[in-house]
Amino acid sequence: MSGDNPAIRPSRGDDIPTIAAIYAHHVLHGVGSFEEEPPSTGEMGRRRDEILSHGLPYLVAERGNRVVGYCYAGLFRPRSGYRFTLEDSIYVDPAEMGRGIGRALLEQVLTRCQTLGYRQMVAVIGGRETVASIRLHEALGFAHMGIFESVGFKFGRWIDIVLMQRPLGEGAATLPE
Repeated sequence: MSGDNPAIRPSRGDDIPTIAAIYAHHVLHGVGSFEEEPPSTGEMGRRRDEILSHGLPYLVAERGNRVVGYCYAGLFRPRSGYRFTLEDSIYVDPAEMGRGIGRALLEQVLTRCQTLGYRQMVAVIGGRETVASIRLHEALGFAHMGIFESVGFKFGRWIDIVLMQRPLGEGAATLPE
């Protein structure tokens, strides 16, 4: 794609160093992740492989042949009763925030997960102050489900998580096939 629109594509193994760098920034400077030490490039590759092993999308946004963000859907919980519910994760290069990259990525992940037959997407957003992420999820049809107060501790303070959810496809209106 040209101009300001990022190209969205499936991630590749050679994207992992950039994905790891983007995530490291958010680990070190934000509350979107409750990790306190950035994982290694190898660990980030292992995590990506785990997502892909379930046939789930792990996408990147590219602008000018440079990865500027990534988004994936992972299993919400491991037990079989949760098999139709996923959780999304989105991280954008800090220099590219506010340019529609998160929205472009999440829209594609939602579409792909719906096509795969999943029925619910959950967002677990670190920090009530993570307003951009909350607003993005609201704009894409997620409803507020609640807040877990003071469940994380990072940067010397307690941090809440905001829980949001949206149906995929028919959601709970019909039984899965």
